[in-house]
Amino acid sequence: MAEEFNEYVTFSVTTSDGTEAEMAVVDEFEFEHKNYVAAAQIKEDTINEDELYIYRVKETEDGFAVEKIKSQVEYEKIARAYMEIV
Repeated sequence: MAEEFNEYVTFSVTTSDGTEAEMAVVDEFEFEHKNYVAAAQIKEDTINEDELYIYRVKETEDGFAVEKIKSQVEYEKIARAYMEIV
């Protein structure tokens, strides 16, 4: 479902092809004592919540930073946990 971009926390990530993508935080959650966000890519002031990506969150002096979850096994485990939450 595409939704109009409206008051979302956003961040940028570098995609696998080296381009920058702007992401909107759709949801925040905790799993195994670590914080994560579910995010959707922003395109032309809309976000597509049909394609969510999960990132680990680290708090910083300036707010927060996201980290890509590099292990496919770990990513799938966290994604399953998120799907159970929602």
